[in-house]
Amino acid sequence: MLYKRSSELFVEALKYIPGGVNSPVRAFKSVGGTPIYVKKANGAYLYDEDNNQYIDYINSWGPMILGHAYEPVVNAVIEKTKQGTSFGTPTEIETEIAQLAVSMVPNIDKIRFVNSGTEACMSAVRLARGFTNREKIIKFRGCYHGHSDSFLIAAGSGLSTFGVPSSPGVTKGTAQDTLLANFNDIESVIELFKANPNQIAAIIIEPVAGNMGCVPPVNNFLQKLRSICDENGTLLIFDEVMTGFRLAKGGAQELYNVTADIVCFGKVIGGGLPVGAFAARTEIMDYLAPVGPVYQAGTLSGNPLAMAAGLAMLQAINNDTELFNRLEEKTAYLEAGIRNVLTQNNKTFTINRVGSMISVFFCDITVENYEDAAKADTPEFKKFFHDLLERGVYIAPSSYETWFITDALTYDDLDKTIEVINEVTK
Repeated sequence: MLYKRSSELFVEALKYIPGGVNSPVRAFKSVGGTPIYVKKANGAYLYDEDNNQYIDYINSWGPMILGHAYEPVVNAVIEKTKQGTSFGTPTEIETEIAQLAVSMVPNIDKIRFVNSGTEACMSAVRLARGFTNREKIIKFRGCYHGHSDSFLIAAGSGLSTFGVPSSPGVTKGTAQDTLLANFNDIESVIELFKANPNQIAAIIIEPVAGNMGCVPPVNNFLQKLRSICDENGTLLIFDEVMTGFRLAKGGAQELYNVTADIVCFGKVIGGGLPVGAFAARTEIMDYLAPVGPVYQAGTLSGNPLAMAAGLAMLQAINNDTELFNRLEEKTAYLEAGIRNVLTQNNKTFTINRVGSMISVFFCDITVENYEDAAKADTPEFKKFFHDLLERGVYIAPSSYETWFITDALTYDDLDKTIEVINEVTK
């Protein structure tokens, strides 16, 4: 394929935007090369500025569960735009989407909308600290909860050590309140509680990790976290920015039958527009201003355009009783096809999948945490990525990102993808 226009646009962007991009993974830094510039999208396909077409397995990093330019969402935004784009006052549609979200997700009574998943997770942690009157939190290596200071922490030398900042600009004081555990390793969590008695406000976790590739919980890991939190008066926060309304109507709580105290949302809940949210039972949510002492605010929170897009998306999901069955079947079909061709072509690989989230790791071990994911063959993935891109299949430009399947994909699209993977791995 030719990428002349995309290359020109990237050179121009580098003059005015740090790294040429407004979110780092878009720069293709981990795979090399020049990012493609997308001009439009429809259904399961992207079209770049050089008029190349791609089968899309990123889907705006998850929200396009029903496909790009999904007509009910587009129409809802157009009609709402005609009435004004922002008011800074309450609107009826905020309550409509809140009622629907609460009805779809178990164990929540109230929800507050914000502008991003980062903002949702940041606010959830502040709320947990205020509610428990404790300062420390536990997060897991390889789980990403946005770029708030509390989350940009790397592990220390031992399981019970304090974290240290992994980005300049994060203070040591902030880092000391974030404790690091290993995903799917309950003993690492137990050690942190032993070392910090009565100090841990919350555990925050992606119930299915999507930022070290797709990594599901194993050995009842989520259930064990729930028990530890109950025993220690600690809140359990599920970061369902990726999994919420994607793995099931009620997200990971429904799928794994595990109750979280606070749930964070993004991606699907905005229908493609910038929306995040966090939700909990009434006694926790009423700790927020203006009812309670924990302050959180946002001028564009509950923006009518974003609420219109999110409401149309949730209504479509809620009314489609077969959606998650179709997504499961399509993603299982893709997984089986990839397994078959990679096995035939004598490739070393592991595939992880939960519902419509899937990842291919080029390694010979089971991937259950960040350290496992880091052992995958990075040069092999780089070649794989570019070979697929050249043939019109667009996967995430990082081995640490999950693929997202959209219902707009046809079985012809899946067959073509499997054929391309067979071709590039022979």
